[in-house]
Amino acid sequence: MTRRPTWVSAAAIGGAVALMAMSAAPVFAQDGPEAPPEGGYSAYPTYADVDCEANSFNGTDYTGNLAKIEATDPSTVVFTLCEPDGAFLPKVAFSPFAINDADYLIETGGGGDLVDQPNGTGPYSLEEWRRGDEVIFAANPDYWGEAPMNDRTVLRWSSEPGQKLIELQSGTVDGVDNPSVDDLDAIEADPALEVIPREALNIFYVGMNNTYPPFDNEKIRQAIAMGIDKERIVNQFYSEDSTVADYFTPCSIPNACAGDPFPSFDPEAAQALLAEGLSEEGMDAFPEVPISLRVVDRSYLPFPEQVAVDLQDQLQQNLGISTTIDVQESGTFIDNSDAGNLPGFHLLGWNADYPDPTNFLDYHFGPGASSQFGEGFADVHAALQKGATSADPAVREEAYAEANTLLAEHVPMVPIARGGSSTAWRNDVEGAHSSPLGNEEFFAIGPGSDDTLVFMQNAEPIGMYCADETDGESLRACEQIMEPLYAFKTGGTEAIPRLATECTPNEDSTVWTCALREGVTFQNGAAFDANDVVTSYAVQWDAANPLHVGRDGSFTYFPALWLGFLNPPSAE
Repeated sequence: MTRRPTWVSAAAIGGAVALMAMSAAPVFAQDGPEAPPEGGYSAYPTYADVDCEANSFNGTDYTGNLAKIEATDPSTVVFTLCEPDGAFLPKVAFSPFAINDADYLIETGGGGDLVDQPNGTGPYSLEEWRRGDEVIFAANPDYWGEAPMNDRTVLRWSSEPGQKLIELQSGTVDGVDNPSVDDLDAIEADPALEVIPREALNIFYVGMNNTYPPFDNEKIRQAIAMGIDKERIVNQFYSEDSTVADYFTPCSIPNACAGDPFPSFDPEAAQALLAEGLSEEGMDAFPEVPISLRVVDRSYLPFPEQVAVDLQDQLQQNLGISTTIDVQESGTFIDNSDAGNLPGFHLLGWNADYPDPTNFLDYHFGPGASSQFGEGFADVHAALQKGATSADPAVREEAYAEANTLLAEHVPMVPIARGGSSTAWRNDVEGAHSSPLGNEEFFAIGPGSDDTLVFMQNAEPIGMYCADETDGESLRACEQIMEPLYAFKTGGTEAIPRLATECTPNEDSTVWTCALREGVTFQNGAAFDANDVVTSYAVQWDAANPLHVGRDGSFTYFPALWLGFLNPPSAE
């Protein structure tokens, strides 16, 4: 990879234009100068200019809130929104919106090596990914910020809870994520170890897809919600600091638990409502359906197979519903979920990426959500858009109260539990912490015995181009290498500047101007500038961009959190 000056080279511009020509429709509006200034100019000085009043772009319907992104000079990027966004800074701090080198995006075609060989500005570079075994990160000698407290970090994984305890006690790992509930007493009794609790900003739910019968009948979904004894599941499988969930979003987040909760356990009422729904469907019996899951212990679901078996028993006892257990490989399960390819029940959950209802509700139930639950609900979409596009606390509270009440009525899923969780460490580790967002920062942790930190999580990363990933194991790996404009304070939820020195809004918060940090380089030596920011966002935002490739092309976070793609793909 050759170094490039502050602005993209003419060759890169030509490559980008050639790639753009491959698209069936124009995908951007370039408002740069007629002749480039000395040293060249950005391939994307302005990307798009949405007609917000008409809710359209390029003659197609547009549901999103992002209207335009501009690189006004090498160190300034301006985001124009259709409506205010009360969660703008937490969103730009989220790791899927990390900044890539524009040239590298072009060189990789938006996929391929981009997935396996990330090129970031962060405190680590990828030394080696030994598939099925471990990921090795090396300290970035040219990092613009404070040097990591260790020369190398090794990320390992195990789906066996007992394995984490064995390796932690033996000293082959320095820390582990989500130690088993059954092992907490042993860890706390060991003077060489310590447990650091993590705030339960999560949700475990039982999902259903309303495009598959009989889940297309709302009464049947409502009956299922009343037929599951959540307290029984929490008491059997969760730690003492876990709780039953009556809302989808954790109640410690403002406006999360306004409106009506989901119905409580009532098997007799559930049986009556199920019979009514089945009668409407003209069915003699509920068909045998799968309960799909992945065997990965998460803070929101500590014993997935055991919970699945208990749910199977409850559905049979309380509702007469026969099921089978369908265990899928982790990456396959996530992809099938996003694509709406899980026809029965599915067990999934969510850890907070940032503390706002948009992260929970918009991602799962908004107009830009994936097909996980099937067809969305127009009334829920309207309520969520009202909440997401207002900075007025009273308006947001009213909107989320309405959204929560509607979700309890439509029942796309059943919220079950908020799982207490933790990380565990050897007590000679300096800077050990648990993040409520699950994004522990290894550069701030010093190993006790040598210069290598070894951490064990629950599963292998799926990919490291996290614009196109959603699982926490992949995001944690990306976050060591890649950096967004803002990031979250170590061990906390406050969004603080990272690649931007500040992002400031105009009076009505519809225009955000971000001043970029200067003197930053990517790990391949390329200089960081405003073009990288515009390009990194543009290839996610525009579904017709030829660099909109990724690992499987879902880019699920972008339309869910920014409310829509440019040139959205056909619904067919």
